Amino acid sequence: MSKRNSQEAKRAARERLRAEREKQAKKEKVRRQLAVGGAVVGTLAIVGGIAFAVTSLGGDDGSDKDWAAAKSAKLVQPANAEGDKGTSVVLGDKDAKTTIDVYEDLRCPACAQFEQQLGERVKQGAEDGKYQLRVHLGDIIDGNFGGSGSKNAASALGAALDVSPEAFKEYHGLLYSTEHHPPENEDKFADNEYLLDVADNVDALKGNKEFRKAVNKGTFDKWALEMIDSFNDAGIEGTPTIKIDGKQVEGSALPAELTKLGA
Repeated sequence: MSKRNSQEAKRAARERLRAEREKQAKKEKVRRQLAVGGAVVGTLAIVGGIAFAVTSLGGDDGSDKDWAAAKSAKLVQPANAEGDKGTSVVLGDKDAKTTIDVYEDLRCPACAQFEQQLGERVKQGAEDGKYQLRVHLGDIIDGNFGGSGSKNAASALGAALDVSPEAFKEYHGLLYSTEHHPPENEDKFADNEYLLDVADNVDALKGNKEFRKAVNKGTFDKWALEMIDSFNDAGIEGTPTIKIDGKQVEGSALPAELTKLGA
């Protein structure tokens, strides 16, 4: 082997070693940050569930959809959206004196547990006019595990909101249901066909050509990103987070608070 070839071989070996070390360091960082998430379980528990701590690492979206392009796309707000850039999803009486804010990630297992246990009760209270319910969506798990299901499901919910608040409410509940909610490390929500299959269980969405077109074209992808930016600006430390009139409520105390509100 020539001296030059020997030097190049050594350089290539060093580069492979460096790349492997970086890979291992990244894995260790994920492990440490997820361990930090476990440490805050006590303060983020929701009715016996586990809140998913915000430790977003960023990274590849893990799907064919170009979310980078969506950032610069024209914003299309769903009908029935509220607030600046339409990033407020309000269910119930918009003039109600009391407001309940729910911050969730659609891939979050603790959010699914919360919705399965208390979601219908919270939504029914809003429908009965006891308070207004505002839903906020983030993409923590897309960052932690890779993928784009949190963003993609939020976009699909935007398409449902464009149909009606009732369609949004029913579809939202189904996405969190025991039947349809996948483990957080399975990015099923990145698949439009999976989202549309779930939507077929909602009368207002089944066979709705405009809804299907919006999901497949990503009409509300930019809106989903705006919603996520709004979520991040709120400084949420884990999901689900519930606030009543701006004050965070521990999960164990929420049923009693709902009773006080007549829900």
